[in-house]
Amino acid sequence: MIILKSQDEIEIMKEAAAVTRQILLDLPKVIRAGISTADIDKFVEDEIRKSGQLPAFKGYGGFPACACVSVNNEVVHGIPSKKKILRDGDIVSVDLGTIWKEYYSDAARTYPVGQISDEAARLIRVTEESFFEGLKFCRPGYRLSDVSHAIQAHAESAGFSVVRDFVGHGIGRNMHEDPQVPNYGRPGRGPRLVPGMVLAIEPMINAGDYDVEVMSNNWTVETIDGSLSAHYENTVVITEGEPLLLTL
Repeated sequence: MIILKSQDEIEIMKEAAAVTRQILLDLPKVIRAGISTADIDKFVEDEIRKSGQLPAFKGYGGFPACACVSVNNEVVHGIPSKKKILRDGDIVSVDLGTIWKEYYSDAARTYPVGQISDEAARLIRVTEESFFEGLKFCRPGYRLSDVSHAIQAHAESAGFSVVRDFVGHGIGRNMHEDPQVPNYGRPGRGPRLVPGMVLAIEPMINAGDYDVEVMSNNWTVETIDGSLSAHYENTVVITEGEPLLLTL
């Protein structure tokens, strides 16, 4: 069941999202060669707790950290580790969220570490662009798969592939609510978008094939062919007109 949010609920979610947004803006000052993915997680947790909010991910389904930190061919759900050291040329995706007054925020970005390859930079750029292509259809009257199709079309037109096994989602009092929001599919399908829907839209785009696998830790997802993967996510409110991006 899709739960529409009232204006009062959206105002609370704006407050949650403001903290997530600021952390994502500050992360480029932190991310550099030589630090560990655990250092990134510590920064995220410190900033969330300073704000008075709660980390949405820590303990969620047993996840042990406040941020998912995924490096290179890791698609999503990378577990931060003191042993995982960033190197010049890596790309690192950071996915995080907060809880405020029982409501969730959720967003992700992929960052360069030092000087990265042209192809890696293009992958990050196209992943972000694909989100905004989907956003064009986040208006009343369009169907959910219109968003999905626009994301897929843009990513594939650049020669990249769209992860099928993991998708976006509704968000509110729960981190994952209906509807699921795939990043692929034929247009004109699924529920019509209406004001009050709040969606976490999150393209996960691979430089190679779209097939992925979950590693032995039961969390981290990697590309099977070892190709790079990028992730870009925002919490989006469907309104009467332009969509509202809470985490941007």
